[in-house]
Amino acid sequence: MLGYVTAEGRGAADKLLAELADSLHARGWPLAGVVQINRETRPDRHCDMDLCVLGHDHSLRISQDLGPHSRGCRLDPIGLENAVGLVEADLDHRPALLIINKFGKSEVEGRGFRAVIGKALSEGIPVLTSVNRNNLDGFLTYSADMAQAIAPSYDALLAWCEQTCAARLA
Repeated sequence: MLGYVTAEGRGAADKLLAELADSLHARGWPLAGVVQINRETRPDRHCDMDLCVLGHDHSLRISQDLGPHSRGCRLDPIGLENAVGLVEADLDHRPALLIINKFGKSEVEGRGFRAVIGKALSEGIPVLTSVNRNNLDGFLTYSADMAQAIAPSYDALLAWCEQTCAARLA
């Protein structure tokens, strides 16, 4: 009930999960979670990172502008925690699927969406996320062999969702 995808290329997994979420929403699936939208700004700046909270009409900025020469983490922890709170509350509506844009460094370190993922799984709600290669070992340790790798394609993700969530949609 815990699926993950690892996609090559900057923003590839974000685009894939956003496309899947749009498609499932159009089919009437009750969803909870977030997908990330990277908004390009200027060529000399990093993109802005926004989380679109599924089922809500707004997105939350999760990146900070640290200046053009910064090398530190641009993640805005307050923006991330605001998104976490919204998604955790949405679990009360018993969605068919929880989509989390990324099991990233925050989750590996015990923060971010880590507890929400655990809560969803304990309540029988399937979870789909992406994991980059740098965080894969931490994710696999967290998931304790419960996670299933899915090929980084729309069709493979859709098939996993249909198979895993069939009982919740009946």
